[in-house]
Amino acid sequence: MVGQQELPQGIPVTKERSLPVSSEYSQTVKMLAVLEQWESASGLHINNNEKYFWLLFIKLALDVAVFYACSPKRYIFFFSVCSLSIVLADFLLTFFMGIVWFLGAEGPSTCFLLGRASAVYGVIPLPMMFLGFLDYCLQDTCLGNRSVLCKLLKNAILTVLVWMAAFAYSFGFFHSELAQLDTMSGTKAMVCKVEKSTAVTVIILGLFSVTFLSMLPFCSGISQWKKVCLRPPLWFSLMLGFLIFWMPYLVVTVSCLLCGFAVPAHISVNLLWLECTNSFLAGLTFWVKSKIRGPYVHLPDNVCSWQIYWHLSKGTIQPDVPIAVLNPTKTNRNALLFV
Repeated sequence: MVGQQELPQGIPVTKERSLPVSSEYSQTVKMLAVLEQWESASGLHINNNEKYFWLLFIKLALDVAVFYACSPKRYIFFFSVCSLSIVLADFLLTFFMGIVWFLGAEGPSTCFLLGRASAVYGVIPLPMMFLGFLDYCLQDTCLGNRSVLCKLLKNAILTVLVWMAAFAYSFGFFHSELAQLDTMSGTKAMVCKVEKSTAVTVIILGLFSVTFLSMLPFCSGISQWKKVCLRPPLWFSLMLGFLIFWMPYLVVTVSCLLCGFAVPAHISVNLLWLECTNSFLAGLTFWVKSKIRGPYVHLPDNVCSWQIYWHLSKGTIQPDVPIAVLNPTKTNRNALLFV
């Protein structure tokens, strides 16, 4: 990725050009953002503010596209509010990076912005996952039967608290200072420590491993199910529905991780990751609750149609033949759900 590199072993790092080697950078830093570069021989100076701005702008555009294509706009669910908050955070980060680039600010301003952003984005995945999954589990229970306004306020408050805690961490426990890196080729670079999101890496690798390994024993039977209509287990149907949509994203992301591409947290924490995780958690919740409630589980509209896979697994629907299923959760008992 432009402007990001792993810290090679044995390369001296000094603070502000003239200070001695910093043990903090030489022992704990895993990723550095290259802010400025100088070529000793030619005297060429490169400022990377423009590249960082366009990188953030591309991420913002991608997240906006995913938000309108995949994210449900029902903010009574926690994940929906989280999706909106990430889009807003991306906009603010891109806006401030644009100001830094436009004003031609020096390295300290860029270091402060990128360092804090990576720390904040690196903290939010786990609490968002936990609260989102808890929100799904509480649906269809007495605790989840609240008014629309109450659910909206609850999700908004929880989302704000998550971001506030992340900001508190970035200012209280994360320290990033401008430093100079001298290479053996004579190139000098002004660098800044940024964080990777270990949680995103573990989640992506975990989802890929779980889905891939669970599919292996059944791969030979997929073609047979299509020919003679055997009914696969419900969990396999749900897993297959998840993979049909998200396997390209998982394969590309895992390939980048295996190739050693270093991506800071403010880039890797995006709506593609959030919606992929959202789909898996929604499918898991649907699988558990459908044993009691059948396909009539109050979950948000998702890219994966869990109810259809339930009917296919139970044999209540024939291929290419739409059927009407009575939805007992509707107040109007004559309301029909077409599958």
